[in-house]
Amino acid sequence: MNKPKLSKNVIVLGLVSFFNDVASEMVYPIVPIFLTSVLGAPMAIVGLIEGIAESTASLLKTFSGWLSDKFQKRKIFVSTGYFLSTLSKLIIGFAKAWPLVLVGRFIDRFGKGIRTSARDALIAESSDDLNKGRAFGFHRSLDTLGAVIGPLIAIFLLQFFGENLRPIFFLAFIPGVIAILLLIVFVKEKKTELFKTTFTTLPKFSLKNLNPAFKIFLFSSIIFALGNSSDAFLILRAKNVGLTTALVIFTYIIFNLFYSIFSTSAGILSDKIGPRKILAFGFFFFALIYFFFGINQSPILIWLLFAFYGFYMALTEGVGKAYLSQIGDKGRLATSFGIYQTAVGICAFFASLIAGFLWSKINPSAPFIFGSIMALLAGFIFLIFSQKLPSYEKRN
Repeated sequence: MNKPKLSKNVIVLGLVSFFNDVASEMVYPIVPIFLTSVLGAPMAIVGLIEGIAESTASLLKTFSGWLSDKFQKRKIFVSTGYFLSTLSKLIIGFAKAWPLVLVGRFIDRFGKGIRTSARDALIAESSDDLNKGRAFGFHRSLDTLGAVIGPLIAIFLLQFFGENLRPIFFLAFIPGVIAILLLIVFVKEKKTELFKTTFTTLPKFSLKNLNPAFKIFLFSSIIFALGNSSDAFLILRAKNVGLTTALVIFTYIIFNLFYSIFSTSAGILSDKIGPRKILAFGFFFFALIYFFFGINQSPILIWLLFAFYGFYMALTEGVGKAYLSQIGDKGRLATSFGIYQTAVGICAFFASLIAGFLWSKINPSAPFIFGSIMALLAGFIFLIFSQKLPSYEKRN
């Protein structure tokens, strides 16, 4: 049997994410270092900025997904979102104090909040039921490949500019513009009969009418998200155990390299055995990784932990979206993605605040031990209760 082919939209959206992530990941691993070392911001401020940034993105995902479903439009939301994220690089580059970094991170995540639900719905609508896992896995692979290239460029620029971080933010604007041009020129929206005949008014979304599988995954993910603080804390943990700025960025590259390499394979595996099994394993694997991030004091072991963390992300990120496309409301797919991402994002805000507090008031290990405990709890909830439901993999 021939493998289901990826559509042009899926391929181009993968390239768009690649260039956008080159831009974003040129600056993401240096933002916490820029805040603490250049601008003198305390760890609590890092937690506050990352919490506000990530929760902003997630809060908007439900509303933007809802509007996308209502107006039967995807591309305008995706294009606007990528434009704002590209603009944010310039804003952070001009920052002389941490509040302007907050503005830049807010605008960046505002853009992500506008685009993500519509983009994920566009990927799902541009795929068939036999290759959704492959499509989302392919997208994550290219997205994360950009997250490998971006930090490599940042390391080269650090050697060129010394410890002057500001030019990196300005140069990151260029691949962001390439992403926007690819999107505008090559991505076409796919109209479906469902949208032509169903939505004449704003779609209503009722929690009580959600699929039981959706509710269980949502609740488990909320518990998990309360302990899953921003990856900025992983970067600062690497710095904390003794790595230089350049080596810290290299560990982040290792993370993204493993993330990119295994994402498509994880998506294909989920198409074969079902995403639920992979996601259940992912909760427990994350708990183990975060536990060792907490207790580890070795600069050598930190490299292995970043590799394992990349493998965890490959297993769960695209697979989680494929699972949501199975268990979400079929008539309001962008809204289904959005409500999940918003709920998780609200918790991510508190997770980063908690992590900043635990780091400052107890020790740098505390945020990771807390995250490990929450992941274990979430994993047991998902494993126990999802097994009592009919198999969506078989039904679909």
